[in-house]
Amino acid sequence: MEQGSLFTADTASTPLANRVRPQTLSQFVGQQQLLGPGKILRDLIEHDQIPSMIFWGPPGVGKTTLAEIIARQTKASFLSFSAVDSSISKIKKIMRQAEADREIGSRTIVFVDEIHRFNKAQQDAFLPYVEQGSITLIGATTENPSFEVNSALLSRCKVFVLKALTTDDIVQLLQQALQDPQAFPKVTIKIGNQEIKAIANFANGDARMALNTLEMAVLNGDKSGETITITLDNLQQLINRKFVLYDKNGDEHYNIISALHKSMRNSDVDAAIYWLSRMMAGGEDPLYIARRLVRFASEDIGLADTNALNLCINVFQACQFLGMPECNVHLVEAVTYLSLAPKSNAIYQATTAAAKDVQATIDEPVPLQIRNAPTKLMKELDYGKNYEYAHDTKDKLTTMKTMPDSLAGHTYYEPTTQGHEDRFKARLEQIKEWHREHDSK
Repeated sequence: MEQGSLFTADTASTPLANRVRPQTLSQFVGQQQLLGPGKILRDLIEHDQIPSMIFWGPPGVGKTTLAEIIARQTKASFLSFSAVDSSISKIKKIMRQAEADREIGSRTIVFVDEIHRFNKAQQDAFLPYVEQGSITLIGATTENPSFEVNSALLSRCKVFVLKALTTDDIVQLLQQALQDPQAFPKVTIKIGNQEIKAIANFANGDARMALNTLEMAVLNGDKSGETITITLDNLQQLINRKFVLYDKNGDEHYNIISALHKSMRNSDVDAAIYWLSRMMAGGEDPLYIARRLVRFASEDIGLADTNALNLCINVFQACQFLGMPECNVHLVEAVTYLSLAPKSNAIYQATTAAAKDVQATIDEPVPLQIRNAPTKLMKELDYGKNYEYAHDTKDKLTTMKTMPDSLAGHTYYEPTTQGHEDRFKARLEQIKEWHREHDSK
């Protein structure tokens, strides 16, 4: 636990992002959906009526900065915690002091950066003091708090979702930084709008990355006396590869695989290839992607195109054989095929409908006529009695019942007319018509 750490800085060695960090709401860039005039979070901060809350958003969107602004404006004591050095005993010791302060009318706000890194026991240590009102908790996280914050603690916090900054936000932030006397003292920076826009695009919504890139650009700029000029040529080596926001184990992982799946389902081949490319650029395991494509081939295409599953199995094997980056074209081939293939979820619907019956009904005994009878006793108990061998009949069909009596008439597979599935639909209709003619005889 560290008190007052938010304000400690050595200007000579502090990164640019910290040197120009906004001190007030008027300097803060972005998040107008929360901080615009009349918006709830702005009003709460300006009136010093801070509830326990969680700031959830991608890196570099202002979560810690908002906590610092609150620290400067609140009349409460302000403490910050780090998961690295916050033992349970330390947390409880400070919480007891906060409770004592509350009894004499003093408020305490506790800021927990990267709260998702706190284990369950550490989070639980805060809970009773949040419940009693001894402290106001402010947590910041890049991970989905639904999964990373204890449900009891989460239920007592207001969650504010911070969005990635737009390119215009980043441009405004960079221009604001260049005008800040703390940014680059004793030198004059010459940089055009085109160069600023290039940095903003590269930053991908991350203010910290934008400012770090600007700082590196200044170090690599053309220096003439006390003037440093930044050109696109200077920037080229810094922005030749964009950082891709993708966490293989986090919320963005599930968001993007969902986007890929639903784009293919919607037959939007270009969107599907884009989301696939995001996953590959983020370092996703190609075998994970290939497994998801195998699932999609049956869940969303099924018998409408029986080659889809074959193709996906082949692509999975190609990914095993080649690995990245060589197997990227195979994944794109599979995603393209699946996107353009006719769609049917009839197999998936049959799967879920049958599973529902299995859960909702008793375990029905197998009808005697379709049980095997390898022993004399089984034969004496009528196992296999009246069994009809379909291959011995002209139509390869019999009137023998194979469904439990209580489930007779239950239908699971309802084929569509998409792609090749119309052939299966026609065959099923032929079988049903045969039974209508023969079962009553």
